[in-house]
Amino acid sequence: MKYECVCGYIYDETAGDEDNGIDAGTVWDDVPNTFTCPLCGAGKDLFALQ
Repeated sequence: MKYECVCGYIYDETAGDEDNGIDAGTVWDDVPNTFTCPLCGAGKDLFALQ
């Protein structure tokens, strides 16, 4: 699944976000609630299922 930030950044569960400490294969529910968008700083609550 993929989740899109309000700024357009996409978190892809398959790829994760290894540059920001999220391993590939990490499902969205397992991403820490403290995660913020690496582009705009928006919180996890501002992402929507794509």
